[in-house]
Order: sequence, then structure tokens, then C-alpha cells
Amino acid sequence: MKPFSRNEIIAASAIILVIFAVTLINMSWALRRARDAQRMQDLGAISEALHNYQKDFGFFPPSENGKIKACKNSNFDEIADLLKKEKEFNKTLFISGLTACEWGKDKLADVSDESYPAYLSIIPQDPKAKEKVAYYYISNSERFQLYSYLEGENSEEGYNLGIVDRSLSCGNKICSFGKSYGETPLNISIEEYEQELLEIQKGGNKQ
Repeated sequence: MKPFSRNEIIAASAIILVIFAVTLINMSWALRRARDAQRMQDLGAISEALHNYQKDFGFFPPSENGKIKACKNSNFDEIADLLKKEKEFNKTLFISGLTACEWGKDKLADVSDESYPAYLSIIPQDPKAKEKVAYYYISNSERFQLYSYLEGENSEEGYNLGIVDRSLSCGNKICSFGKSYGETPLNISIEEYEQELLEIQKGGNKQ
């Protein structure tokens, strides 16, 4: 068998390197797309769970430091005893016994009734949580906005430049995708939107 020449070995090596590089790039692209798809799926699941929570409680969990404030605080048992003495459900008192839930660790559930099925057995965390990328939640209990970062940026469906312009921190990245309650926009704050609604209402009352 005739041995390969030096040029043939170099050519074969070059071909192998090109194939390897192309494979690596395609794999990296596929993994990135999968992570962005997971983010969209996670936000959809969290949004659905928040709506179910609202159906039962009459309000959405408030937010605390970009997280969902719906887990037991250290004072919850004390607050629960006080709630039993109230003639009607005291929302403010109830919330005072809550703390922020941890992404990827805590469940979203009715903390006053552990026998009731959880809205989410585990609140999802960003696929790159170990790299300090995180989901971001904002709520005034009447409305909510839920955000994530998309690695694909404007090449990914759902990428929202209006969200990017708000410079919200999804961990160490800028949020670029989101879900919200009803017609609540994602490119302005809840307070700004409610002020706009108030102005529209005032304008209508003047006519």
C-alpha cells in the first residue's frame, strides 16, 4: 500500500478540521436555540401558574428583587395565626408573611394549605443559571411582567427591542423577551401603563 504523501496528509487534516469546525458551530447553534426555546417554554409555564394563582387568591404574587414573592417567610406561622383571627382575608397581612421564591429551587404553591396541588412543583430557572443568567419578575399584585434573556437576540422570534431599551437585568444579561398579564405592555413599567390608563379614563369622563 502506497503511503500518503505529506501534501495528502495536510489536505486530509484540513478537511477533517473543517468538518469538525462546522459540526462544532452547528452544535453550538442548536444548543443555543434549545436554550432559548426552553426560556420561552419556562415563561409560558410560569405565566400560566401565575394566572391560576390569581384565580384562587384574587391577586398575583408581588415581586421582590426580581423574584416571585410567594414562599414562606420565617414569620409565616405567626402571620397565619393572626390571619385566623381576621374576619375577612387580609391580603396585606398575608403578604407580610411571604418572601421571594428561589428560581429552580422553590415551588409556587398555596403556602397556607400544603395539601392543595402546587401551581408549579419547581419554579423554573434560566438554562444558564450557573452563569448568573436569571428570569426577572415584576408585579404590583394586579398585573405582572415576566422577562428572560434570549441568546439569539434579534434572530430569535420573540426578541423585543422595547424590552431591551428598558435595560432590565436578567441576572448578568439584559432582558429581551417577556410575558405579561392581559394587555400589559412589556416595554414600559406597570406604573407607567396604569398612569396611561388613568389618563385615558379621565379623558373619557370629560366628554
